[in-house]
Amino acid sequence: MIKVSVIGAHGRMGRTVVGAVDSADDMELSQQLDASDSFDLVNSGNTDIAVDFTVPSVTLNNVLELVRRGISVVVGTTGWTDERFEEVRKALAENPGVGVFIAPNFAISAVLADHFAGVAARYFESAEVIELHHPDKVDAPSGTAIHTAHTIADARREAGLGSVPDGTQGGMDSRGEVVDGIHVHAVRLRGLNAHEEVLLGNAGEQLTIRADSFDRGSFMPGVLLSIRTMAGREHPGLTIGLDSFLDL
Repeated sequence: MIKVSVIGAHGRMGRTVVGAVDSADDMELSQQLDASDSFDLVNSGNTDIAVDFTVPSVTLNNVLELVRRGISVVVGTTGWTDERFEEVRKALAENPGVGVFIAPNFAISAVLADHFAGVAARYFESAEVIELHHPDKVDAPSGTAIHTAHTIADARREAGLGSVPDGTQGGMDSRGEVVDGIHVHAVRLRGLNAHEEVLLGNAGEQLTIRADSFDRGSFMPGVLLSIRTMAGREHPGLTIGLDSFLDL
């Protein structure tokens, strides 16, 4: 049995993770921590894998504390930067054998959409990303959209494509945030959950790649896959993106 502790267990995603772990035949729910709980409840004796679904302002400190305790972590909280990744790598270097897995998105559909965008982007002159979420999401643009923008930009560079054409003069705030040369637009609307569209265009044609997660249950197969994979201790160090665990 894989002993799993959930950090942020009383949040929207945390409660869903608790239910999924509790229902898994090969997992045992060990500890459920929220903001007021002490990390002293979690140790390498009662926890094989910790799952962090908290908020960007605390997730880095959570991960560093767990790594120091010798506990591998699966992280679904967004808001990560290159500087934060580097802090995690330094902590992991001091704790060999421990692994941290961070996923911009656990939905299989979103991971495949990101992959397909990277395959297609080299063939199109224009590319933009629209992400749509519920209004309670604290970060914008989403980590998934940022990751997709980088995937598109990498594919374009490998294909030798130049900048995305854009003749806008003035009013650039309405064009969204530019991530690695790709415009990313964030929508926050009651009734939505998590959605992403990648728009790719050439003269006379357009390709749209869209992924929709209608409820939080859509993320659980990816979360459970990540827990099982990280529990095997075959991925020490920092791993980013669920695509690392899929045969793509």
